[in-house]
Amino acid sequence: MDKPEIICIDDQREVLAAMTRDLESLRPMVEITACESADEAGEVLEELEAEGKPVALLICDHIMPGQNGIDFLIDVAADPGRFPHLKKILLTGLATHQDTITAINRAAIDRYLEKPWERETLLEAVRALLTEFIMRSGMDPEPFQAIFDTPTYLREARRRGGV
Repeated sequence: MDKPEIICIDDQREVLAAMTRDLESLRPMVEITACESADEAGEVLEELEAEGKPVALLICDHIMPGQNGIDFLIDVAADPGRFPHLKKILLTGLATHQDTITAINRAAIDRYLEKPWERETLLEAVRALLTEFIMRSGMDPEPFQAIFDTPTYLREARRRGGV
């Protein structure tokens, strides 16, 4: 079974460590990769694509040196054929109202979470988006039942005509 990949992107190591620690309970079912920049995340995406690995979710900070998170997510969204079911979370404490609108309209983010986040809020969002990704990407949902968000699973199963 290929495990779906979650890529966490933040230039602050302590924030990145906290993010991956908060997601640790999902690790038996997913791979988690930590990146300190948009450039590093872009390289990881290319490697995973070349290996044919499923990339389920990007969790990305906004303000970073080099390319900022919104511009990175816009670039990823501009090529939907590469990762057609990829989900995106913008995780930031510094976005302006206009930044948020841009992230929603041009980067097609699925969730916006403010720093500092609550562990349960992050896990809830990630579980819902992973459920949606698995159900829409054609992966066998059976091995992932333990991490599924039940309301999302039921909605997606009805959408597929399975419930």
